[in-house]
Amino acid sequence: MTTVPDRAQVVVIGGGIIGCSTAYHLARDHKADVLLIERGRLTNGSTWHAAGLVGQLRTSASITRLLKYSVELYDTLEAETGLATGWKQNGGLRLACNRDRWIEIRRQATTARSFGLEMHLLTPAEARDLWPLMDISDLVGAAFLPTDGQASPSDIAQSLAKGARMHGARIVEGVAVTGFETVEGRVTAVLTDHGRIACDKVVNCGGMWAKQIGRLAGVSVPLQPVQHQYVLTEPIPGVSPTLPTLRDPDRLIYFKEEVGGLSMGGYEPNPIPWAEGGIPDGFEFQLLDENWDHFEPHMLQAIERVPALREAGVKQMINGPESFTPDGNFILGAAPELDGFFVGCGFNAFGIASAGGAGWALAAWVMDGAPPMDLWVVDIRRFSALHRDDSWVRERTLEAYGKHYTVAWPHEEYASARPRLVSPLYDRLKARRAVFGSKLGWERPNWFAPEGTEPVDVPSQGRANWFAAVGEEHRACREAVALFDQSSFAKFEVRGPGVAERLEWICANRLPREPGRLVYTQMLNERGGIECDLTVARLADDRFYIVTGTGFRTHDGAWIREHLAGADAVFEDVTEGWATLTLMGPRARDVLAAAGGADLSNVAAPFGSVREITVAGQAVRALRVSYVGELGWELHMPAAAAGAVFDTVMAAGEAHGIRPAGYRAIESLRLEKGYRAWGADITPTDSPFEAGLGWAVKLKSGVDFLGREAAAAVAAAPLKRFLVGLSVADPAAVLVGRETILRDGAPVGYLASGGWGYTVGRNIGYGYVRNPAGVNEDWLRAGTYTLVAAGDEYPATLHLEPLYDTGNTRVKG
Repeated sequence: MTTVPDRAQVVVIGGGIIGCSTAYHLARDHKADVLLIERGRLTNGSTWHAAGLVGQLRTSASITRLLKYSVELYDTLEAETGLATGWKQNGGLRLACNRDRWIEIRRQATTARSFGLEMHLLTPAEARDLWPLMDISDLVGAAFLPTDGQASPSDIAQSLAKGARMHGARIVEGVAVTGFETVEGRVTAVLTDHGRIACDKVVNCGGMWAKQIGRLAGVSVPLQPVQHQYVLTEPIPGVSPTLPTLRDPDRLIYFKEEVGGLSMGGYEPNPIPWAEGGIPDGFEFQLLDENWDHFEPHMLQAIERVPALREAGVKQMINGPESFTPDGNFILGAAPELDGFFVGCGFNAFGIASAGGAGWALAAWVMDGAPPMDLWVVDIRRFSALHRDDSWVRERTLEAYGKHYTVAWPHEEYASARPRLVSPLYDRLKARRAVFGSKLGWERPNWFAPEGTEPVDVPSQGRANWFAAVGEEHRACREAVALFDQSSFAKFEVRGPGVAERLEWICANRLPREPGRLVYTQMLNERGGIECDLTVARLADDRFYIVTGTGFRTHDGAWIREHLAGADAVFEDVTEGWATLTLMGPRARDVLAAAGGADLSNVAAPFGSVREITVAGQAVRALRVSYVGELGWELHMPAAAAGAVFDTVMAAGEAHGIRPAGYRAIESLRLEKGYRAWGADITPTDSPFEAGLGWAVKLKSGVDFLGREAAAAVAAAPLKRFLVGLSVADPAAVLVGRETILRDGAPVGYLASGGWGYTVGRNIGYGYVRNPAGVNEDWLRAGTYTLVAAGDEYPATLHLEPLYDTGNTRVKG
């Protein structure tokens, strides 16, 4: 008879490879009192039928670190536990069959160098030497990662489970979760079909079931099971146990050695969702019906690549469901809806490769209350209320699955499930030939197509079809005036007798001392890292208006609410209620004067001021602030007033050369001005002092604030890393981020962001330069710099000040 403990410090739900890894690391690294419960038997979901390829390279340095950790763990796990894992480090090949893919692979090789991962670019003949069975007639080149490998997923999971037990964890199978108990917004117990388990924290590693488990707790987990098929062949002459794994993304297929034969599968553009109405009861160690018609295109492509497959027998087709997410990244972290509830799921067919590192990171997150590194790309708080819509999640997730092996074009946008959230100006902007992108469900104008240009993105590995049009928008902002619709900004109002004192503690910069002023500030975590990057406007003594980026709505809102707890304060998300028009450029004051007649001189409305003005008979909150480096205002108004204000401002601006502009122009403008982007240039693991933002930290004020002690420690010690600007004059370079920074020929970092500056006529990038002996201005200026972009080296110029308007006279003019 199954017996369930009545209490545990941490309850891990789910006995797949992710749950086993999390329990293992909680017990081994943190000596936690861990109980893992599994509804059936260990590995019964997706783990047991996973293909088992282990690749390490991703576009995020942190995720690559997690995958490298997985490899290191799998190297030693069998020796620790005595259970075989099937792990072998036979390397991994990735093929390129066209120029665009070859550029992508060359960029990946640069990324690998930036992240400290060994990767070799090969000729077709060199690739065939490693994989003699393949036809190379269509190859342009290939990449080889010698530390990649393959494993037996079930064996690794069982080995992790044994290791967890060895370190004190308890594992109980045959226990289904039926609900949760919560007290004041915090989970306190797990309810099961075998009784109640009191606990301090819960970790939902339920795999395909994670969405259903989350709903029992009121937590949204946006994922969709998708049918994934692969075949196992009979032994094939020439297939050796040391054969590397092979990914052929242009043919949408992959291979690995399997008992002298091959395992072959792929990622079709028309995937089939599964369990749209919920996973059937009793689904355990089961496969789905074979679908040879759907698999046939993969089989034909595989035979073209490996002609020996024409004569090979097929032992078995595996059709098993795997969980995918709307953006192709997995889900980790603390649920914003419920304290003490953590999630680890949705691994998009690379759960085996991720499991070791993801379990390590999730265990640290659970025990320390914060991730051990920058994990924003997988943080569950990157989602929003939109992701509670199953139909939206399904449609977008199927597109993400279909893109698994397609070329990763710079600046590519998702096309599915759109439009969903639109600003009040959507139709007006569309009529002006706006080309929209999508951010957290919002339609946002990326650029405006001139007459004669089709209003659609045409992807390119070089300069895309929008490059010249964005340049014109950029120039309008620099030389005349541009109007941006930024209604998707996340906007919060906080008010109450205790709000000023608590916000002063949350914010690293001083709050405005009187109403009618705003401040740019970070919010730091206890380690002194930048948790939020936003503006705070004081509307009244006890009322504040906070504006942050579209994609950070859930993250920043959860952070602020959490740290307002206990204060006499009310937090309200007012995002949909307020539209935002950003009017920027040297003629912005003239346009507003013509539109409303308000006195917006430097005396009446200095930089950092908040004024209520009237435009088109509508009350408008005018915030004088800039993210583009020009004179201008954010104009916030009730959503219903946006159309009238837009029309009036555009009409008033006609005499001043106004034009609508989009987010790609904003990116170019901010790069020239050196403004930081959260999630790229600055993250929760970066100190403001390392990021060149120490001026916005109130250390000299004597006022206490969250993260002060850690910030002071960084400020007092020699810096080991510092964010610098680098520019490349050669227009042949295309900077997109992750390019390697060389100082005197040696790698010292990589770019966090990059793009083109139209005013300065140069490529611009920002990245942290590292030196264990210390980074100071003299050391920085003494070096000679080079950027490695797509494998090519370009001389670069160091910039410790903005490339544009170093004296800041344009913004404050």
